[in-house]
Amino acid sequence: MPYLVAAVVLLGALCLLNLLLTIGILRRMRAQADRFAGPPPALGPGSSVGEFTAVTTGGELVSHDTLTGVVGFFSADCEACHELLPRFVEQARELSREDVLVVFGGEDEAAVRALAAVARVVVAGRDGGLVARAFQNTWTPMLYLIGDDRKVAAVGARMEELPLRDRRERTAGKGPR
Repeated sequence: MPYLVAAVVLLGALCLLNLLLTIGILRRMRAQADRFAGPPPALGPGSSVGEFTAVTTGGELVSHDTLTGVVGFFSADCEACHELLPRFVEQARELSREDVLVVFGGEDEAAVRALAAVARVVVAGRDGGLVARAFQNTWTPMLYLIGDDRKVAAVGARMEELPLRDRRERTAGKGPR
């Protein structure tokens, strides 16, 4: 009888431990899903970007004809955007400024200033303006890598999802900026 009681107690403890671990895993998965959840991007690899023309905070004219490199969509009221911002700025520093375009929806002067140091920045309304419509983009953060053929090469919500190694090597070959 003592062996039976010990077995039941041990089995109960293992079931409780299993339940606690399962709850922990579910919480972590839910937190990660909430962090980068969103609709899939309308433009996938191989897609062409629609026509647009916009003016950056530095007065530069950008259009679909001059676009290559990384295009990032950020929003002032997006928590995931603010979490991505330091990593984005760090990675963008390794690229040529002409190879990085950011569309920033809303008003956040500190974020725009940080981005303008490493990228061409277009400040738009909350909907992202003309550039967001050209990309059919409705979610932030969203990152696109545009190839030399002016087509989408990759899409992601984090810098690690974009194959930037070739672009960095090409930028490194240009010498100092």
